[in-house]
Amino acid sequence: MAGTGSDIRVNRAPVLTLWAAVVAMRLGHDWDAAITLGRAVAGSSARVKAKAIGIAEDRPESGGLRDEADKLRQNRAPARNTVHLLGRDLPVVEEKGKIRALDHDKPAAPRAAASYVERALGKDLPTVRQAMEDLARSMPPEELNRIGFRLYETFRPEVPPGARGWGAKGVLDLERIRTAAG
Repeated sequence: MAGTGSDIRVNRAPVLTLWAAVVAMRLGHDWDAAITLGRAVAGSSARVKAKAIGIAEDRPESGGLRDEADKLRQNRAPARNTVHLLGRDLPVVEEKGKIRALDHDKPAAPRAAASYVERALGKDLPTVRQAMEDLARSMPPEELNRIGFRLYETFRPEVPPGARGWGAKGVLDLERIRTAAG
């Protein structure tokens, strides 16, 4: 659970999830779409980081039955598109007029993604979200999307480098969010 006041201790992933959702909303997505996109950005970043620090490997191309099953599943799945958010091209589906990021080949559940952020930030969520929304409104949407990940890097919680920092909590400084566009 997060701390109070200026001592908000939290893992980086929910911070990135919320930030990416705020940016997605600034780009015109509704909250349900935005929070699933935010979770997808955080998941993508986590996979990249895990490979970079040596705690995960690329999945090898098997060319076997699994690939054939994936192809069959894709042929039955709803039509896929992508949304470009914070430097990532995220696969999305549109069902009943609503966009959702994909989560294991299915539309992601907005409530699960939102609950993840709520649990991580606790009572500090409204204050953190407000600071992020203020930052997001301080620039044009396209510019925000272009530099948004670099902005996140200026205010994300500090954790030890490499594998020691994996999953570790750090302090999220609201003032750094407020001055990130500086």
